[in-house]
Amino acid sequence: MTARPYVLLSAATSVDGYLDDTSNDRLLLSNAEDFDRVDEVRASCDAILIGATTMRRDNPRLLVNSERRRAVRVAEGKPAFPLKVTVTATGDLSADLKFWHHGDAKLVFTVDAAIDKVKAELGHLADIVSTGPELDWGQVLDELGHRGIGRLMVEGGGTVHTQLMSQNLADEVHLAIAPLLVGEAAAPRFLGSADYPGGPVARMRLLEARTIGDVILLRYAPKERS
Repeated sequence: MTARPYVLLSAATSVDGYLDDTSNDRLLLSNAEDFDRVDEVRASCDAILIGATTMRRDNPRLLVNSERRRAVRVAEGKPAFPLKVTVTATGDLSADLKFWHHGDAKLVFTVDAAIDKVKAELGHLADIVSTGPELDWGQVLDELGHRGIGRLMVEGGGTVHTQLMSQNLADEVHLAIAPLLVGEAAAPRFLGSADYPGGPVARMRLLEARTIGDVILLRYAPKERS
């Protein structure tokens, strides 16, 4: 049986747990030093995943920005850029988004009801896989493992993070906390309401805590609850 990838969730939040505010402009939570750390983590991974909502909202390129890090990947026999992955249950993804036109290979996971829509819009830009009537994260990880993905970085959004955490599929969490308060109930949060393994008393193991300028990085092992 092919091993599933190691799943690393990465997010930057405000002190009150928000990923962004409700304005049309992206709220920059990290500082330059932390953005470089994220770039280093990206370079260490075989694939990077974001949800369709995050793609539509932020329109990211989702690249390894450092030329040196890309060169190291190539020297190790890897593609310059990790595989870029997204998931969509609705199929509402435009071919005009930056995600499709930068980097190397792309992969879309969707459901049976949306696969024809996704193929019509994106069939020339990405591989497309249905996980059946519903989005099945087990199948997503199995397919990525089958494709040789050993290390998967998940960069949001909150719905994706919540699903992976509630299904106990995340091996590691990187949480960068910025000295900001958002305070907007409609703004996206890192995690939503869910039935998390172990309930509210299960404590995750802390792997690391350090300051990066005015940001604090916390690394946790979600599966190592006590």
